[in-house]
Amino acid sequence: MKNKGCLSAGTIGIALLIIVAVIFFWGKSGYNNFVTKEQNANTKWSNIETVYQKRANLIPNLERTVKSYSKFEQETLTKVVEARSKATSINIDPTNMTEQDLAKFQAAQGELSGALSRLMAVVESYPNLKADQQYINFQREYTAIENSIRTETVYYNAAAQDYNTSIKTFPNNILANFTNFKEKPYFKAAAGAEKAPEVFSE
Repeated sequence: MKNKGCLSAGTIGIALLIIVAVIFFWGKSGYNNFVTKEQNANTKWSNIETVYQKRANLIPNLERTVKSYSKFEQETLTKVVEARSKATSINIDPTNMTEQDLAKFQAAQGELSGALSRLMAVVESYPNLKADQQYINFQREYTAIENSIRTETVYYNAAAQDYNTSIKTFPNNILANFTNFKEKPYFKAAAGAEKAPEVFSE
């Protein structure tokens, strides 16, 4: 009877070791999977920041070009410059980003988009400025960057969804909560965001 008791205890010990090993390797695999998906989403966010920065970098040249036409409406240009300053002042840590952070970022970038659209509409009343080669170059680059922004936000949302699904699916959600992996917010399309930016021809 004593031997049977020892054998039973040994069997239980081995079973416990197997369970611990299974949990360890599952946890390790799950954790590494979360890290990979999170890094992918963070990289996509970095791409978004890059294209928005490229757009912001266009503004100084646009400002110089527009200022060369003394009769141009100064208030319209000022609003673009101010919106650029506001948009570039917002810095987000993608590893800690909340819906409120992203909403603030989008609002500032949307304000710059609106200011640029209004400026380009006003330029229609200035044939010489509209035909200026520097302004034409701006239009071309602006259109390409706006297209890139839409593309990169789609890529980011897809990566965030993949990551979020991974950490919210049972039993991964248990491990995610224990290791402090948090859900990432999504870009929300603004009204008319599906349309290409309106760039007026010569």
